[in-house]
Amino acid sequence: MLARLAREGLSAPVNLTWEVSLRCNLKCRHCLSAAGDPLQNELSTQEALDVLTELAQLHVFQINLGGGEPFLRPDIFQILGAADRLGIVSCVSTNGTVLHKEACKKLAQIEGLYLQVSLDGADEATNDRIRGEGTYRQIRKAIENLAMQGIAFSINTVLTKWSFPQIDTLNAMAREVGANLRISRFRPSGRGKDSREELAPDKDQLEWFSHWLNQHRQVLTGDSFFSLTSEKRRNMGLDMCGAAKMTCCLSPDGSVYPCAFLQEQEFLAGNVRHRSLREIWLNSDIFATFRQMDVRSCEACFRFEACRGGCPAVAYHSYGELGLADPECLVQCQSLQNLRGPGHAV
Repeated sequence: MLARLAREGLSAPVNLTWEVSLRCNLKCRHCLSAAGDPLQNELSTQEALDVLTELAQLHVFQINLGGGEPFLRPDIFQILGAADRLGIVSCVSTNGTVLHKEACKKLAQIEGLYLQVSLDGADEATNDRIRGEGTYRQIRKAIENLAMQGIAFSINTVLTKWSFPQIDTLNAMAREVGANLRISRFRPSGRGKDSREELAPDKDQLEWFSHWLNQHRQVLTGDSFFSLTSEKRRNMGLDMCGAAKMTCCLSPDGSVYPCAFLQEQEFLAGNVRHRSLREIWLNSDIFATFRQMDVRSCEACFRFEACRGGCPAVAYHSYGELGLADPECLVQCQSLQNLRGPGHAV
């Protein structure tokens, strides 16, 4: 089943990452999109609603709305309301700085909605070094507002050298407000290209994190940490990269890419202003490349059928080409033997 999915993909995406705008009021040091100013030709409200109609026709289950800061788009509540009426689950990634009480009251009226609020440190000093001065207090206030309205959300933290020592505290903070902790992987794209040496966790931290994840089954990851995780945890979700197989990315101007971390011209699969998403999904040469991609350096590895080479985006941004092994895989780090033993089998 896994091998077939890796080669053929599904007939339509299960979920879609949609960066609704590049507009952002922050300039986070690890931002995968280097967000700040909006694109001049972002999809109009009507074009966005047309996209939602097609997604519903394709039976796309969920959209992951990001940016930029989605709540700076003036029509975001119209988009969320339309998705709700069409039966599409919406998950919105937000920096939280504009989630005031009135906004949260409006969000509480939308069913099928889940939020991910970014917080990159358990204290003000750590978070604000990454997200900007004063953001910690704003984000904590947004978390209070969401909890008060009973809105389902998670606290999202990118694993960095700076946040690494605080993940236990962050996990406790999330549980105190009835939320989940979601830990995302640092990706060397966008502004992350320039901050990688400073922020990316080292192999010893990744080893420790693999142990920690195995002991904290309730913590969400949601992306390609499958190349780092144990057998038990891998059974909880997808065991391989889903780009062009189960999911894809829609950029603010309607361009379609395999994933949000590969929004480069060479990976442009098409644009929904010119072709339907269905046609792009089924017939894109770029998507076909991802479905047929081999990571030959990994094929002899005993974990290959589990992770199939790890995250292509991290490999691409590390080496400048596809088809190479994820450089942060524990096998690649040559530290697998340290994970063996009772309770830590990989």
